Amino acid sequence: MIELFKYPVLTEKSTRLIESDQYTFDLDTKLTKTQIKVLIETIFGVKVSSVNTHRPPRKTRRVGLQRGSKASVKRVIITLKAGETLRLIPDE
Repeated sequence: MIELFKYPVLTEKSTRLIESDQYTFDLDTKLTKTQIKVLIETIFGVKVSSVNTHRPPRKTRRVGLQRGSKASVKRVIITLKAGETLRLIPDE
């Protein structure tokens, strides 16, 4: 299940959203909202109140004369229920 996560998104907007218990991730494009909710709840052990998704445009890359594009991802903003927090770095 963990291979479905690509990486957490750390932008100015996503760091502002953390203050209101909203976290942003890039996930595999095949996941649906209900699958994403179950995945987040089982991996992190929190309760999710809503899941918002969108697919950002693919960025093009060029190597020599060849043109291509980066892999497509699904950007997900999850909102946690009141009182829940998500620990991105586990305790040791």
